[in-house]
Amino acid sequence: MLTGMERIKQLVAKHPERKLQTLMHLVNETTIKEMHKMQEKGKASGVDEVTKTEYEKQLSENAADLIARMKTFSYKPQPVRRVYIEKEGSDKLRPLGIPAYEDKLVQGVIGEILGTIYEPKFYDFSFGFRPGRGCHDAVKYLRGKLMGKTNWVVDADIKGFFDNVDHEWMMKFLGHEIADENLLRYIKRFMKAGVMEAGVYAGTETGVPQGGSCSPVMANVYLHYVVDKWFDVRVTRESRGECAMVRYADDAVFCFQYESDARAFYGKLKERLGGFGLELSEEKSKIVKFGRYAGNDAGEFDFVGFTFYGGASRGGKYIVKCRTSEKKLKAKRAKVKKWMRANMHTPVKELIAKLNVRLRGHYNYYGLSHNWGKLRAFFEYVQYTLYKTLRRRSQKKEMNWERFNKVLKFEPLLRPTITVPLW
Repeated sequence: MLTGMERIKQLVAKHPERKLQTLMHLVNETTIKEMHKMQEKGKASGVDEVTKTEYEKQLSENAADLIARMKTFSYKPQPVRRVYIEKEGSDKLRPLGIPAYEDKLVQGVIGEILGTIYEPKFYDFSFGFRPGRGCHDAVKYLRGKLMGKTNWVVDADIKGFFDNVDHEWMMKFLGHEIADENLLRYIKRFMKAGVMEAGVYAGTETGVPQGGSCSPVMANVYLHYVVDKWFDVRVTRESRGECAMVRYADDAVFCFQYESDARAFYGKLKERLGGFGLELSEEKSKIVKFGRYAGNDAGEFDFVGFTFYGGASRGGKYIVKCRTSEKKLKAKRAKVKKWMRANMHTPVKELIAKLNVRLRGHYNYYGLSHNWGKLRAFFEYVQYTLYKTLRRRSQKKEMNWERFNKVLKFEPLLRPTITVPLW
């Protein structure tokens, strides 16, 4: 017997142009309980101060009460609790939203509904927040385009995307596929719920709910209509030469065969984004000469934490290479240094074991072909920082390189390795 989500998937595949009428029934006691099971324990609570452990003490009663309130529309999403976390590679703080627990569950189910509807409609060059499509897939896709007829790259950065999504346009876009007014009504309520910061409430006239489970798919829907579909239908037709794009969430790169197409597109993109309440960051966006014919004028650009640049294979042929971006490498070093200071007095065996977990995560993400030099540099920085940490906690400065190497002989640091071959 097909589940509700499977029936939606079947309908979308069979009738891709048909609007879906009845969806709200999929937010029920069963799906709420399933979403509850998927939540991690120990997560920070929202303005309601309810945790997973507390909610599940009376799970059946809580789920039944929530659905009863939703049916009478007496359920209203609570403001998101805003906290700030350190932004990687910067002294600035990044805002993070923590929804109330019930809101987290409802948003999670709605996010699954939206994902089921829109996943078949999204383009192959869109990779962020989609099942089975990660950062490395985006890197490989982009690299393939760069190895083709690409001579110019537009590296586009949308300023404060998640905070500036226009609510009216968002509802219009969702209305293309969804005719269930009750579901749309609750989505709008989530967007309008506001934020609570230090006990002070602030309304949200733009943006998608930060920290919400349905925010990623909503962001993809917005950019699908604003950028992806426009590029596929209009830009490719109006360009003289070949062109392509790749997008991971709000991070996008556009490839062009001819300079005139790239420069014309840059102006059109600013105009296009402006029509939907978005703005291109002039400081972070740029047009780069790139490719096998760029010669000494060849530039570089960053995408999903990697710097893309042209190089040569061992046989002397042109290839596109990737290395860890300087911004990310600097942020990773600062993070390790701070962590090491905070854990200075941890027993050596435990300290190195925890460090190895961090190193493994770093290698799993940044271990791309041609990135050995940056992996090695990060490993050496971690090793030297560990030496300084152990030396600092030694009262008589008994720790020297000879002693340190003996420690590493019994408790070795995880050495770098290429985990994602691009060939």
